[in-house]
Amino acid sequence: MKKKFAFILMGKDYFEKDNATFKTENCVTYICTVRSFEEAYKKVLELKEEGVGAIEVCGAFGKERAEKIIELTDNKVAVGYVVHDPKQDDLFMKFFGN
Repeated sequence: MKKKFAFILMGKDYFEKDNATFKTENCVTYICTVRSFEEAYKKVLELKEEGVGAIEVCGAFGKERAEKIIELTDNKVAVGYVVHDPKQDDLFMKFFGN
């Protein structure tokens, strides 16, 4: 059985068509896009049902929302979230800010 992994990106300009799936001999990787936390939580439940064993979320989620995802999956899916070195906060604010 292939391992299934997903990465969830959130952004206001994404649509469901902005997704990708990569398949290798041993793994299926899903790149999923969502426009809100509510969409993300719904997608997480779909991914859990599909047998995804690990989900990584973008930095917009942070620790608290990653913990919410752990709860949604009944702590049965490995959940990680992206972080960056605080020394680069200004660069991230410049890039992602308005």
